[in-house]
Amino acid sequence: MDEGERAASASPRVALCVATFYADLAAKLETGAREALREAGVVDLDRFEAPGAFELPLLAKLAAGSGRYAAVVCLGAVIRGETDHYEYVCAEAARGIQQVQLETGVPCGFGVLTVDDMQQALDRVHGGSKRDTGRLAAEAVLAGLAAKRQLAAP
Repeated sequence: MDEGERAASASPRVALCVATFYADLAAKLETGAREALREAGVVDLDRFEAPGAFELPLLAKLAAGSGRYAAVVCLGAVIRGETDHYEYVCAEAARGIQQVQLETGVPCGFGVLTVDDMQQALDRVHGGSKRDTGRLAAEAVLAGLAAKRQLAAP
């Protein structure tokens, strides 16, 4: 096996960008993402922290632009409050993360909960009753990587 074949068969390197404003939720989102990645054979992970979801697009851009990562998984939570702050943070986090993947071609998973209350958030993380958003974000980047490989093939 030559160097190119070895690199093509190697596990992709993935950046986890985690907003820690809600630390317990962030940990559960990360658990789900890590499990999905591990099950897919991804072992080369680096974790970066952001104070909140609004800051995730910058971390994603720095990771994607570094050339070191095949994919970026963004994780965090925004819970609706009494002001319009929720609307701005959710919209800009989603727009920014989407912009990063479109500009860089590096798949970015959107594992940011945008919910009305803590119970909705707990239902949507690892161990919750609805779905595991961290796992789904990791699975999304894996699907993006597979499509990218397929489209790049001669």
